[in-house]
Amino acid sequence: MFTLTADWMSFVIVALATLFLIGELLVNAKGVFSILGFGFITIYFSSFLDPGMFFVMIIIYFFGLMLMVIDGKVLNDGTLAVIGLVCMIVSVGFTAPNWVAGSYAVLGVFIGGFSSFGFLKVFKKRQMWSKITLFDQLTDEAGYSSINQSYKELVGKTGLTTTDMRPIGTVLIDEKEYSAITQGKWLKKNTEVEIADVDGTKILVKDKKN
Repeated sequence: MFTLTADWMSFVIVALATLFLIGELLVNAKGVFSILGFGFITIYFSSFLDPGMFFVMIIIYFFGLMLMVIDGKVLNDGTLAVIGLVCMIVSVGFTAPNWVAGSYAVLGVFIGGFSSFGFLKVFKKRQMWSKITLFDQLTDEAGYSSINQSYKELVGKTGLTTTDMRPIGTVLIDEKEYSAITQGKWLKKNTEVEIADVDGTKILVKDKKN
C-alpha cells in the first residue's frame, strides 16, 4: 500500500483529489476525473487510517462534496456549499497524523477546489449547471424578445415577497408571481420590495425600505 512519508505530500494528494473530483462536477470529463480523484483521495485516507475510520472519513468527504453539488444545482445561496466545504476540511484535517500534515491537507482542499475552475476554460461545461432556470439568460436571438420586454417593464415597480428570499424566492407584482433573487440578502415573507434590475428573465429585487 502506498504510504505518505512526508507532510507536504498531504497537500499534493488532497489537492489533486479535490481538483479532479470537483472538476468532474464542473465539466464533462467522461468519468476520467472522477476515477483520478477517487484514486488520490483513497491513497490519502488509506495511508493514515484503519479500514473502519477510512470509510467514515471518506463518507464525510464525499458527503461534503455532495452538499456542494446540491447547493450549486438547487439552492444557490451558498449555505450547503459552506457546510460541504467544512465537511471536506474536517475529514482531511482529522485524518492527518499531525497538525502540519493536516494544515497541508486543508490547504490542498482550497487550492484544488479553486484550481478546478480552470477546467472550464478547456473542457465543455456540464449541462446540469445551465438548467437552473432562474439564471438562464434568454436572448432575443433565441426568440424570447416579447418575454424579455415584459420583464424589463417591471424595473422600478414594487411588489411583495410571497416566500422567504434566501436569496431566491417568489414575489408578487401586479397580482402576478415571479421568481426573483435579492442582492445577496435574505428577506422574510411579506416584505415590500422594489425591482432593481432585470436581465433576461432574471429579476433582481431589493428591500424597498433600504
